[in-house]
Amino acid sequence: MEHVPALVIGAGPTGATAAIMLAQRGIACLVLDRWPEVYPLPRAVHFDDEVFRTLAGLGIEDRLRTISRPAPGMQLVDSRLRVLAEFTRDPVGLLNGYPQANMFDQPDLERLLRDRLAELTGVRVRGGVEVYAVDQLPGGPGPVRVRYRDLATGTEHEVWADAVLGCDGANSLTRTGIGAGLYDLGFVQQWLVVDVHSPQPLNNYAGVQQVCDHDRAATFMMVTPGRYRWEFRLRPGERADDVTEAQILDLVRPWLGPADAATLTILRRTWYTFRGAVADRWQDRRVFLLGDAAHLTPPFIGQGMGAGIRDAANLTWKLALVLTGRAGDRLLDTYESERLPYARRMIRMAVLVGWVMTGGSARTARLRRAALATVSRLPGVDRRVVASAWPAYREGPLVAARDRAAGRLCPQPRLAGELLDRRLGTGFAIIARGPGLPVYEPATRAWFDALDLTVLDAAADPSGTLARLLDQHAADALLIRPDRIIAASGDRPDLRVWQRMLQAAGIDALSERQRA
Repeated sequence: MEHVPALVIGAGPTGATAAIMLAQRGIACLVLDRWPEVYPLPRAVHFDDEVFRTLAGLGIEDRLRTISRPAPGMQLVDSRLRVLAEFTRDPVGLLNGYPQANMFDQPDLERLLRDRLAELTGVRVRGGVEVYAVDQLPGGPGPVRVRYRDLATGTEHEVWADAVLGCDGANSLTRTGIGAGLYDLGFVQQWLVVDVHSPQPLNNYAGVQQVCDHDRAATFMMVTPGRYRWEFRLRPGERADDVTEAQILDLVRPWLGPADAATLTILRRTWYTFRGAVADRWQDRRVFLLGDAAHLTPPFIGQGMGAGIRDAANLTWKLALVLTGRAGDRLLDTYESERLPYARRMIRMAVLVGWVMTGGSARTARLRRAALATVSRLPGVDRRVVASAWPAYREGPLVAARDRAAGRLCPQPRLAGELLDRRLGTGFAIIARGPGLPVYEPATRAWFDALDLTVLDAAADPSGTLARLLDQHAADALLIRPDRIIAASGDRPDLRVWQRMLQAAGIDALSERQRA
């Protein structure tokens, strides 16, 4: 009987990221995927600075820069491509250390992640297989049986795992297996998606353009040099299969400028249902849903893939603590309680942007144009839009109550030539104001050391970002989780208070043997 500590179903960006994060924490895992090689066609094309930060932590930062490019932001335009509003993004990365908007080609990223998986011990990837059953024993948490077959030979296999991560997409078998359903958030549209190569540069804007038009809403973007994508909403009764190549060239012509349409190569044309939905449960004991298996996000704010990466970042460190005996299963309950409300709010923001783009009628187009122009001129609107789409985690076992700092991602300044995350490692961290903080007893410090604690003096940040963060929240120290979310802040905090908080969440860092 084959047994693995963790099994990941699906080797797309979410599944591969989760497997790498587990391997970095010493958890061996098996990854199963139906494709024998990386799926070659483009899909996701954007990730933000937070996702870049997470991916960089996988050990692929330099390689990731070679397959992506910073984007200046997003323009909302009318049907004649006149700018209604523009939202700029920081290309330098002052907040998280990386550009706020990045364009890439998904097969390039998946190949990079596969290469990284191959570099790590304890990770095996089996492609060309189809999972057909995920079963758990009755009762409490226990081993999970996964059955799959080789698509080339038909040979069936069985493996038992201590935990299963279902990263198997929108038609997730794992979701069906745990009895979860999809809650519809009220947005379903059919869109034609066209990927094109051009030997000549197109358009003058290097970001994303969203065409706000009730009749033919559209999206245009340069993915990487020479590679472009258009998305067009299909009209009622219109079928993507009926759209000819000549019609596609007519649709993209407004962006071509002096470029010759005859030189374009259509790499892919397909259609997608843009839908907003979230699973009503994300976990059944030791089986979890991540990525599109847990939520479906319309692409209007570019967070479909990014949401799955955030799922992996939230779950894997918790699962590693449980599988290494430093936490109980109660800790795993915080995955759904934190990620589900966050994902639901993000999807609703994407749906709102979708309705701004596609809703209304010819009579309301003028009102929309005036409203967007007014909103875009408001001071700080860029920051407020981002903050509303990426909310803080709600207070809970791992997010201190009545603490304005808690629940948000800690910023990442550069410290003496390296970014903050490299200094903090993969465990818990405390950022404190000066030596001697926080206050702790040797036994308490030993408990935190078992969580791979790093203590950092805020004075190590020459930019002053960390000191200003402490000042903003009238705090002398911040407790940072392994996913870099701030768990708590305090004015001359006592580590025993934070220890009790983490213990209540299910973390018990020292085993009975270590305590003895």
